[in-house]
Formats: sequence, C-alpha cells, structure tokens
Amino acid sequence: MSPTGHVPSAAGPRWSRWVGRFLARVVWATRVEGTEHVPDDGPVVLAANHTGVVDGPIVLGVAPRPLHVLVKEEMFVGPVGWVLRAAGQIPVDRDGGRRALAAARAVLRRGDAVGVFPEGNRGRGDATSARAGVAWLALNGGARVVPVAVLGTRRTGEGVNHVPGLRRRLVVRFGPPLDVQRAPGASGKQALEDANERIRHALAVLVADTVADSGVALPLDDPNRERPPSRP
Repeated sequence: MSPTGHVPSAAGPRWSRWVGRFLARVVWATRVEGTEHVPDDGPVVLAANHTGVVDGPIVLGVAPRPLHVLVKEEMFVGPVGWVLRAAGQIPVDRDGGRRALAAARAVLRRGDAVGVFPEGNRGRGDATSARAGVAWLALNGGARVVPVAVLGTRRTGEGVNHVPGLRRRLVVRFGPPLDVQRAPGASGKQALEDANERIRHALAVLVADTVADSGVALPLDDPNRERPPSRP
C-alpha cells in the first residue's frame, strides 16, 4: 500500500488529471484515440507501454476517467513525491510490488481505475515482455483491462528521464477492453500466466498498429538493456 498503509484517496486523481491534461494538450501536442474503449464505470486497469518519464502524467491526463497510476517508489521524494502522493498515485515498493498491488486491488474493489506499465522499466516500449501485475489485478480485482499505446515521449538516443521538447507530437491510443477470467480447471499459476500473455500480446499488437497508423516510431534503443552492468 501507500507508505502510510492507506488506500489512496479517490480525490487525488480528480484534480491531478487536469495537470496531466495541461501537459498533454498545451505543453505537448497529444493526439488521443479510442477513449470510447474505456468503460464508463466499474473497475478497470489501463495497461500502457513505457518508454519515457512523462508517460504516467500523459496517460493520467488523457484518460477519460480519474486514474491511480503505479509509480516506482524512487519518484516519491522531494516536491515531486509530495505531488504524487497528493495526486493519489501508488508507489511500487522494492519487495516485489506486493503493497502496491494490494493498494491497487483496493482501488479496483471500490470501482475505480488503475494505471500500470506492465513492462516495468522505461525502454523500447514494444511490449515484448510484461510482468504479471496487471494480470493479477484483473483476476483478483474483478477488473477489465484496456491496453494503451503511448508514442513519442522518448526518441532514439534520448535517455529514459528525458523530458520532451515543447509541442512535441505524442500519440495515445486506447484499445478494446479485455475480459480476463480464470478458465475452469486451470491452476492459479496457469491462469496468471495465460492472462499475462494475453494482455502482453494485445498491448504489443496495439502498439505496433499505432506506430504503423501514426508514423510516430518507438525508440530503437533500450537504455535498460544497453546499460553496462553495475560493479559489485
């Protein structure tokens, strides 16, 4: 959960989405597609690809519903950390994310929306791999999953913490929602693996289609994979 052990308040995303909207529409030129795919009510997880540091604020700003986004705990320091907590975002802790998933599940159980980047780290954003947190939330939180393609927030050669220049063209596309259910007779592990692969595949296809349709490319480099190993 949050550092205080409480489920984040629903009030934060109601005002913070206007900050995200200002960034998406005024600071950058963001084209938004497919908002009709996001359910108007009930629990939903928005699962987005991840290339740059501003992906979270952009998705928060253009999503048609207030959103609690899972954000790595290292961001919750100083003024930025204060804003993130006030905005009702959820820190992903170092113990495997269990507290973050518990907090996100509580948000879903009250009928609200959660945003997750299943790739984990900022990289190429092609969804060739995904962690199982979204699948776990869908199976345990009774939520539908909406894949979200985010393009343009990082270009080839830019670092993962690079902030895009003024009025850069960005694209966000929401895909059709997925209903994730545990198949009869399937073990919990198998159900999680099947759901995770289904979600990952849907996201990868959506990202590839959005790249082809928009002409906005994914970065060709992956700073996470190309970073030299740290010394012991």
